[in-house]
Amino acid sequence: MTTTDARRAPGPAQVTAAMRAVYVAFIGAGFAFASWASRIPQVRDRLDLDPAALGLVLLALAAGSVIALPLAGTLIGRIGSQRTVVVMALTLAAALGVIALGSVSTVAVLAVGLFVMGFANGAWDVAMNVQGAVVERHLGRVVMSRFHAGFSFGTVAGALLGAAMVALGVPVPAHLTGVAVLVAVAVPLAARAFVPDVDTGTDGEPAPQGSALAAWREPRTLLVGVVVLAFSFAEGTANDWLGVALIDDHGTSETVGTLGFALFLTAMTLARWFGGSLLDRYGRVPVVRLLAGLAVVGLLLFVFGSPTVAFLGALLWGAGASLGFPTGMSAAADDPARAAARVSVVASIGYCAFLAGPPLIGLLGQQVTVLRALTVVAVLLGIAVLVAGSLRPLPAEPRAEV
Repeated sequence: MTTTDARRAPGPAQVTAAMRAVYVAFIGAGFAFASWASRIPQVRDRLDLDPAALGLVLLALAAGSVIALPLAGTLIGRIGSQRTVVVMALTLAAALGVIALGSVSTVAVLAVGLFVMGFANGAWDVAMNVQGAVVERHLGRVVMSRFHAGFSFGTVAGALLGAAMVALGVPVPAHLTGVAVLVAVAVPLAARAFVPDVDTGTDGEPAPQGSALAAWREPRTLLVGVVVLAFSFAEGTANDWLGVALIDDHGTSETVGTLGFALFLTAMTLARWFGGSLLDRYGRVPVVRLLAGLAVVGLLLFVFGSPTVAFLGALLWGAGASLGFPTGMSAAADDPARAAARVSVVASIGYCAFLAGPPLIGLLGQQVTVLRALTVVAVLLGIAVLVAGSLRPLPAEPRAEV
């Protein structure tokens, strides 16, 4: 590295400020999403939506994300992760305003708001992961899992606020408008502390960005995507079906079923917060393989054990599923010049699991019960173990001295 390059590298104080800003971005994304999700029952009742109609409306949110994720790499390559987060936070805040209006007017307005929210959330997600990987690289230690734990904390805060708003009788439009203002102010202000996505050369110009389309043809990137898909499937399936399986197949009460799901989320959040030290000490591949095995053990205990044993299974399942997604994001961003494109590809593959998982388990559940259908997760995690070698850090490429 030349003296000029060194001067352009962010200092420790800048990196620390950027780390805090990334936490705000992750927490804000989780908070915004959970704030909307916490009011779905009231919106459903206000618009008189049956389950099928509600499912179609919610599909608009997923459709927006699916369209945004493959495009996010190109967008970030052009304007950077900082501007992308700022633009998408403002866009998502505006979408919350539209959703607030749609919640008391028409389904069409609500669907438009949800589509825009999904689009903004998808691009925001990729951009904050790219910046998180940049910060992680400058720090020289694993922090990506903690950023994802921050997202979990944000969802908890959003859900708790939503519950309080319901208890206090605050109308949905007032609640969501308030959240929109908070997001529109807090996240763009925090993002000002982001550091550049790539190092600059001696001419002050950024290193060239990799093509998003080319990243779809890279075997390592696709294999990292498979790992992320398997862990996303393990996480998403639990989000949608763990409580249902406890209530319907294990015969627990609704309260106990909810507590089982809460235990899963708690285990996942804590493992993400404290798991970085394991990755620093033992490396990505052995830790991810170990956790995949732990998730499989937990899943099998959940499926084949008694209701009491199922709670232990939920705990192990949550801990085991915790680090696959954030570790995949770090692996995709190993090369800063191609980070945006690769993170976009890996995130797109991973999010397919969140979309395909619920209906797949539902279809299988009609044939063999939801509980038995969950064993599909173990198969995917087994595949992740086989291809986890793709998570190894890329060898550092020597930089030419000028």
